[in-house]
Formats: sequence, structure tokens, C-alpha cells
Amino acid sequence: MSPLAVLGAVVLVVLLIAGGWAAWQFWGANLVAADDAAESVVSLRDGWSASPAVPDPDADPEAPPAVSQPAMGEPAWVLRIPRLNLEWPIVAGVDEADLRNGVGWYPSTALPGQAGNFALAGRRTTEGAPFRDLLTLGEGDEVIVETRAAVFTYTITAAPAALTVARSESWVLDPVPGHTDVVPTRALITLTTEEDLAPSDDISVGFGTLTMTETK
Repeated sequence: MSPLAVLGAVVLVVLLIAGGWAAWQFWGANLVAADDAAESVVSLRDGWSASPAVPDPDADPEAPPAVSQPAMGEPAWVLRIPRLNLEWPIVAGVDEADLRNGVGWYPSTALPGQAGNFALAGRRTTEGAPFRDLLTLGEGDEVIVETRAAVFTYTITAAPAALTVARSESWVLDPVPGHTDVVPTRALITLTTEEDLAPSDDISVGFGTLTMTETK
């Protein structure tokens, strides 16, 4: 076999390997991650059923149901977005390892249902791609967060496709986004994801407000 033919064969093998790896990352690995996410959701709900929240008799009846601080890196709550037919575990943390196990919660932000900004991050192309279609959300769409104590329904007020910022723009995680010195009086939600399907320094950001709370 001529050197040129050998080189061609090597290039072909490399292309096949690269293509197989890409197919695994964007399809096979996503299917595995989706199965793992479904199992986490079932496990969370089973745990809540086995050990339901106990109401505090001394709690302010006007206050939102208390949500416990979660263990970092562990599935803590369940996210549902009916418009996207999405049901996914929320993990405490937004590191690479956290986003492999679910939608990530920024630990510097508010807990679900509490006054302030409850902020989440999710992938669009890998790790199950839970936020693949996030940019199709519009004003009025619902984002539902299930916890042991309550179910919190937020309504989108600013669509994710309408705002793109650099990853370094931390104001989107402020208790009142864009108003660093304002004390929050409402429960808000922020959803963040990659703007592009290819890696970039920009993220798309959507905002919403809490519109309904159902105590379990």
C-alpha cells in the first residue's frame, strides 16, 4: 500500500472516531443523562412521600413555606416547565459536575419560593440538554418548582431569547436583578443557559415572578 493510501486510511479512521465521539456526546450521552434525571426525580418524590414536611405550628401563616438548605452537589428539588414538556432534577451548585446531574441552582441566590432571586442554570447541548429549548419560552409560560414542603409556580415575565449577557455579568443573579442595593420583597426566578449551541462567553437569561404557591 502506498504512503498516500496509508495516510488516507489513517485520516478516515480518525474522522470515524471523531464522528462517533461527537454522536455519543450529543445523542448517546444525552439519553443516558435523561434516564438518570428521570430516576432522580422518582427518588426525590419517593423520599418526600416517605418523609413529608412537618408544618411549623409557630410559623407565620403569611410567610412562604420554609425550604431547607440543600446539600451541595445533590438533587434537591424538581423543575417542571410544561411548555417544554420538561421534568428535571435541580441540583445544588452550578459546577461542571453539578450540571452533569441536573439543572443547577446558584447557591448564592434565594431558595425556592422565598423573597429574592431563585436562579438556575442548565445545558442546551450536553448533559441531557435540559434547557435545549429554553429560548422558545415566552412571557406567560409557567416554570414550576417542586420541593418537599410546597410547589411554587413562577410565570415568565422576560423571555430568555430577549436578553443575552456575558457570563461575567453577575447582576442577573442579584436579589433584584439589575438593582444591587434594593431589598427584595417578591420571589423571582432567573433561568440561564448558553446563547449558542457552540461554546461561547455569552448566556441567555430569562426572568419570572412567583404567581402561585401550593403547600403539600
